[in-house]
Amino acid sequence: MKTAIVTGGGSGIGLAITEKFVNAGIRTIIIGRDVEKLNKAKESFGELCIPVAGDLSDLSSIPGMVEKIVQEYGTIDTLVNNAGINMKKEFLEVTDEDFQKILLTNVTAIFVLSREVVKHMVGNSSGSIVNISSMASQYGIPKVIAYTASKSAIEGMTRAMAVELSPKGIRINCIAPGFIATAMSAKALDSDPERKGKALGRTPMGVLGAPADIGDAALFLASDAAKYITGVVLPVDGGNSIGF
Repeated sequence: MKTAIVTGGGSGIGLAITEKFVNAGIRTIIIGRDVEKLNKAKESFGELCIPVAGDLSDLSSIPGMVEKIVQEYGTIDTLVNNAGINMKKEFLEVTDEDFQKILLTNVTAIFVLSREVVKHMVGNSSGSIVNISSMASQYGIPKVIAYTASKSAIEGMTRAMAVELSPKGIRINCIAPGFIATAMSAKALDSDPERKGKALGRTPMGVLGAPADIGDAALFLASDAAKYITGVVLPVDGGNSIGF
């Protein structure tokens, strides 16, 4: 049986990815801070869904967490780096602490978790990592400077990791979701009709995506169907990144 880790697997896009993985018979370990959400996912998806409570911004806890997972469940075949935080603030109002907080969770924690998981993947000469970026790395979006910096970093890291790790049998890819209907995006878009209109106006398909659309892409990239694909950033966005 294949084993995957999905960070932020208790809600939104992470939950949708978890559902697709579990339905494909993949044992899926979901890491998150909200124990209630994790347990709810476990109730929905059954025994293949394994909740692990943890705060990835506490970097020193990550090696021990990975070690424990490997001891208990063996090989990790896939890591999906989905967990991330956003902050909407005017450029001039973003403090040093604000900026560092976003980078810590969205970049540094992903690096540390990936490094610890790859230590185990290397021994098997196989594995797949799927990172989640954003439209914010494809073009400029106002009031999300730290988030944009973090998601651009993830795409650069995807390419650097792919070049270094693919010769060792480990594929690294990235998904850049467009505007997806989740609780987090609904809050942002519904409170800002102008932004919502702009988002849909430049999406050729004219609708918001569903979390399941990202789940399908993640499952594909993690599977043998994508065995010759590495280092790509795949927009799943209804054409938003090429829209006018």
